[in-house]
Amino acid sequence: MSGLTSRRAHAYPLKVSEWAARQNDPSGLLDSPEPGVARHAKLNLMEPTLHELRLETLQVGALRMRVATQGSGPLVLLCHGFPESWYSWRHQLAALAAAGFRAVAPDMRGYGGTDAPPDADSYTMLHLVGDMVELVNVLGESEAVIVGHDWGAPVAWNSAMLRPDLFRAVVGMSVPFHPPAREDLLTALDRQGIRTFYMQYFQTPGVAEREFEADPEAAIRRITFSMSGDGPERVVAGILAPGAGFLDNTLDPETLPAWLTSEEIAYVAGEFARTGFRGGLNWYRGIRRSSELMAAWRGAVIRQPSMFVAGTRDDVLKFPGSRARIENLARVLPGLRGCHILDGAGHWIQRERSTEVSDLLVAFLRGL
Repeated sequence: MSGLTSRRAHAYPLKVSEWAARQNDPSGLLDSPEPGVARHAKLNLMEPTLHELRLETLQVGALRMRVATQGSGPLVLLCHGFPESWYSWRHQLAALAAAGFRAVAPDMRGYGGTDAPPDADSYTMLHLVGDMVELVNVLGESEAVIVGHDWGAPVAWNSAMLRPDLFRAVVGMSVPFHPPAREDLLTALDRQGIRTFYMQYFQTPGVAEREFEADPEAAIRRITFSMSGDGPERVVAGILAPGAGFLDNTLDPETLPAWLTSEEIAYVAGEFARTGFRGGLNWYRGIRRSSELMAAWRGAVIRQPSMFVAGTRDDVLKFPGSRARIENLARVLPGLRGCHILDGAGHWIQRERSTEVSDLLVAFLRGL
């Protein structure tokens, strides 16, 4: 990441190898020359969903942040979750651009081409919301619609709650909005006698890192498949067997579902092979501190126009309290304009049901 300027933009069409070579390969898109390091996929940026997309590195506050941008018009931010990158939004970037919007998908703090502070205290919700606020400012805009999936959903919800002057509407996927509460999730799990929830497993630095980094491509493949609508049906989600690792609760598919390509897996795995998993895992390690810092907003609601999207096969909907939160959305989201639960879809809803999700987003945005 050395030698980056505060802002760089390159419009496609450029072959990935040409683009990465010109940038001294800061994004890791070229094959790694180092022995023992997973080789990165060379993405075909000429596929229709990526035509005219730009990748650039911006100085966003104290972070160097890589963002993908497509289209022009009103700004829409797309926030990814764990373990992903801007690439998870490639279908929506193209669809929103075609519909007349400026779609921007950053690598979030700790991921991909964005800086990854080593200290877990640098991953509180106030840090994550602050990144999105500063990104809007750096992009030269006075307002935006913010969309988030998985961990990106709490970032989107809280950005809208904390800065209604800046974020005029919000969409959350997979993780429903829940106002800051008196008790953080980890404390609640402990009180209920739950000791093997995966978020608890993620708390000790180095443990999950070692498991995932032993074979990043296998980790990404297993996690992505197992949490999808094509993966195994689970009665209880997120609970690990005593002494088991996270991947012990996943399956390695014999064949990939149609929506998931080996190229995508190789690219995402290559990013984690280059950066490690600590940045993404640090989001989980900031849960308790985030709860303390968000105390002033306990019980707050979001009044801007909002929408929630999830799949019936999403394991998150089986987490403690998730169903109750969905049933409570109309109370905490007075501006709610839709709650869409797509039949058969799993956790990676914007990838598994890319057209449906893109259509829902465009309709929501046009109705603002």
